[in-house]
Amino acid sequence: MNWIIALSIALRLLGVGYSVLLLARTRDRRFGFLTLLLSFMTLRQLLTVRTANTGLEELPGLVVSGLTLLTVYYLSEYVDEEDAVKTRLQTVNERLRSFRKAIEHAGHAIFLTDPDGTIEYANPAVESVTGYEPEEVLGENPRLWQSGKHDEAFYAELWEQIESGAVWEGELTNRRKSGELCWIDATIAPITENGDVERYVAIERDVTERKEREMRIEGQNERLTLLNNTNEVLRDINRELVAASTREEIESAVCEQFASSDLFDAAWIGSRGLVDATVSPRSWAGTDVDSVDGHVEALCAGDRTPVERALEGDGPVFTDSGEDVSETPDGERSVVVPLAYRGAEYGVLVVVTDNPNAFDQVECGIFAELGRTVADAISAVESKRTLASDSVTELEFQLAGIDEPVANMAARLDCTVTVEHVGATGDSDHVQYVTVGDGEPDAVTEYAAEADHIDAARHLYTHGDRALFRLSVDGQSIVATLAQYGAGVESLSVSGTSGRLVAHVASSNDIRTVVDALRATYDDLTLVAQRECERDVQTEAGFRKQLSGMLTDRQREAARTAYFAGFFDWPREHSGEEVASMMDISQTTFTQHLRAAEKKLFSALFEETVANQLE
Repeated sequence: MNWIIALSIALRLLGVGYSVLLLARTRDRRFGFLTLLLSFMTLRQLLTVRTANTGLEELPGLVVSGLTLLTVYYLSEYVDEEDAVKTRLQTVNERLRSFRKAIEHAGHAIFLTDPDGTIEYANPAVESVTGYEPEEVLGENPRLWQSGKHDEAFYAELWEQIESGAVWEGELTNRRKSGELCWIDATIAPITENGDVERYVAIERDVTERKEREMRIEGQNERLTLLNNTNEVLRDINRELVAASTREEIESAVCEQFASSDLFDAAWIGSRGLVDATVSPRSWAGTDVDSVDGHVEALCAGDRTPVERALEGDGPVFTDSGEDVSETPDGERSVVVPLAYRGAEYGVLVVVTDNPNAFDQVECGIFAELGRTVADAISAVESKRTLASDSVTELEFQLAGIDEPVANMAARLDCTVTVEHVGATGDSDHVQYVTVGDGEPDAVTEYAAEADHIDAARHLYTHGDRALFRLSVDGQSIVATLAQYGAGVESLSVSGTSGRLVAHVASSNDIRTVVDALRATYDDLTLVAQRECERDVQTEAGFRKQLSGMLTDRQREAARTAYFAGFFDWPREHSGEEVASMMDISQTTFTQHLRAAEKKLFSALFEETVANQLE
């Protein structure tokens, strides 16, 4: 047998064996096909051995046998490489499945968009963040849940950043499907290929609870800052008010405190004239008089000026909010605070600043409270000057048909009404104890029930032809008007349509202001006399001596024993019977002595002056 044929047969047998081995190892049907093909080729080669003449005729068969063996080899290499690729693909697929599972179960909303922003994929968490189900947002644009809280420039900057290939991170305020607002912590990243953006991936996390908590904390901090600023303003001003002894000191201290604050630039206090209602500055700080004049001119220009609104509305007017906008010189802002107490007008406090947020740093209501506090302090020092002054100015007025509660009563009932005592009951109301002569008590009660400015009338007692009443009168009273300016009523009596009023004002007070105030309020009032006189001021020691001289020894002993025995305490430490036993007298005798002592005490207290100023 020719060696060529032998070599060809050997190669083919080798190929059959190699193919069988690979088939057994890989179970790949392609090797089964090759095994069958090589087997038939080997069989044919064996059958042609006897008929072949020369070995050269079998040379192509030898080549085919070699190529077939190489085919088996390369197929084995291909199968190995294919298996490796399959393994890598399986690994990648497993990883992708893990990634998808992670994305599907992620707590953050994740979605993919094309370069135009159209959503191509959204994970289930999108519903918890936006309120939309994933199927609802596919094919939509994220504009679907824009809230309108961000302007066009905001989104333009966002798109410019991600289109350049950079990652954008920040907070967004979106609107859920339900319509409620939510805060989102978002990351938007471009996915690029060869420098071109193919799509975008966005990850959004709902941070509404955290944001609301931060806002609550911020609000608490703002309120704390507001409270601290408010307390600081009140504390400093109240300290100065306590130390001040005159109206001028009060006004100067208030202006200085505001001017020295970091929040404000200047402050001034002005009073309104009684005749032409023009505002004139009385005290200022942080500015000169020319600037004050500019402020006055700006705040008093036009109809219903801030000063008028403040005084008529009993509340502060801010010139930098709503319809109350009114600018002071150089773009400054201000607040006009009325200084009023129990109906008394002491002018306005104007606080000026060029800080647009200054009034936000102090609680608005504090200005209203401060206005009342300053007015109260002014009223107190004016009244104190009148009460404590040894030298007073006595003003005597003739009354004729004035519109005043007790004068109207006297005119209507044709009787004589005399004010005996005045006492305060509230911010604007006060009580007057009046005696009515030549009038029936029932008629007085009926008249008071329908009269303006008299809320109630109580008949206390009748002695002869004079009846004593307790009237509850609102602020529309000549007595209250005098009290507003620190003046005291010495006597007030009206018979029919005419009467007489005597008032005492400290000589150091502004007498003209008091007179002009009465004339401006009551047309039919005439000043008939103005006298300077010395007040007979009774000392505490003098009062004690006077009272002691009025009491008998037994009355003094009954009052002293009852006092030290706790008879006047509540609950009583000892009853009247026990106190009487201590004195070795009967309870009836003790009661008579004690009542007599009490009557003399209250007579000395209330009958020394028939009328006085509002207290």
